[in-house]
Amino acid sequence: MSIATKTGDAGTTALLFGKRVPKTHLRVMTYGRIDELTSVLGLCRAHCEIEGTKDLVHGIQKELIYLMSELATDDADQARFLEKYADQYISEKMVERLTVTIQTMESNDGGFAGWTYPGNTIADAFFDQARTTCRRAERGVVALKESGAIVRPELMQYLNRLADLLWLLGREHA
Repeated sequence: MSIATKTGDAGTTALLFGKRVPKTHLRVMTYGRIDELTSVLGLCRAHCEIEGTKDLVHGIQKELIYLMSELATDDADQARFLEKYADQYISEKMVERLTVTIQTMESNDGGFAGWTYPGNTIADAFFDQARTTCRRAERGVVALKESGAIVRPELMQYLNRLADLLWLLGREHA
């Protein structure tokens, strides 16, 4: 099968389980922001010199694929998604893991010590780009929920924690 299916040539795309919607649909725009975040995290990983951080970022990229998949599922198919992908959706456990990682990093370096300017290193700049991309994605998920769509709270919590973690990772690489 080719990547060029031509099914989107008229401006529509398929959600998970096949429902077609316009490419301007809020749901598509929202999971597209997560896709952007995953790409920026790839830049972070490529420029990071701390092996443990590379592994952490790679794991987050995998989880963002799960998050994107859930966002790419129409409300009518949400129960079906959760059943089919029971071990692959953003869970409270994943949110808690990010929280613990943040707490560990803060206990090691003293935590928030004021705002900084991105760009001391390439990795620092990319982590800050990832943080701002994450915040934009988070706002998109909130907007999707406010539109009346089904959005589990763990999705917003995950992105909120992730943005905080990305700020700390930027400082670690400055």
